[in-house]
Amino acid sequence: MEKMKADVQEFFKLPLEKKNAYAKQPNAIDGYGQNLVVSEDQQLDWADMLFLQTLPTPERKRRSGLRNLLLSEETLDKYSSELVKVLNRLLKLMAKNLVINPEQFTNMFEDVRQTVTINYYPPCVQTSKVIGLTPHSDFGGLTLLVQVNEIQRLQIKRNGKWILTRPLPGAFIVNIGHIIGIMSNGEYKSIEHRVVVNPEKELIAIATFHSPSAGTIVGPLPELIKENGTAIYKSISREEYFKFVLSKKYEGKSRIDLMKLKN
Repeated sequence: MEKMKADVQEFFKLPLEKKNAYAKQPNAIDGYGQNLVVSEDQQLDWADMLFLQTLPTPERKRRSGLRNLLLSEETLDKYSSELVKVLNRLLKLMAKNLVINPEQFTNMFEDVRQTVTINYYPPCVQTSKVIGLTPHSDFGGLTLLVQVNEIQRLQIKRNGKWILTRPLPGAFIVNIGHIIGIMSNGEYKSIEHRVVVNPEKELIAIATFHSPSAGTIVGPLPELIKENGTAIYKSISREEYFKFVLSKKYEGKSRIDLMKLKN
């Protein structure tokens, strides 16, 4: 983890023209740029981001030079594989809590889609006029977040109020995404969160997103429908789900609300 932190800090110290050499290309996953730009009139976050597709291995599209500039292949692969172990441990614990077979979750993430996003939030003295990261909930399965520096800028929404989180050294922040919320038929709920900027200090965070294997049906698990008597959400393929959520506005929890079945 410490090697990963050190390497990403070095990238954001580079001059802008060097970082732009690794800019995201249209329809690409990997590269340097902004998050989920879906329209020309969209207000951009006060942040620079670097996206790396890490799993499954055949889908990696890191261009030659990008990985060598940032991190060694060994560093990234080690970080990626260790986080998959953490993911599987969490999925088993969540399944136990839902009183279902742990393999119900772990099998769906066997060929996990994993993306690492490195976020750099520069300081800004006009904090009331910018937002580091737009309020939203993650649309994937589980997100493991670690802050490179311990600046308290991440907020979660609870009971209608924004609460500032306090990062713990060496610990991950775990965000439940919409997919786990849907599969658990609402037993687990995705958390709305945002990042506010600091007027004096930068914030760097590494978010690693995990989604189910290709071909997985994103919908309430049958065992949980039997338990609750009714399905709250639609059931669609992972590919249809991604296409659906990525076409919608990146705001609050509106995207999961659109997945709800109408009574």
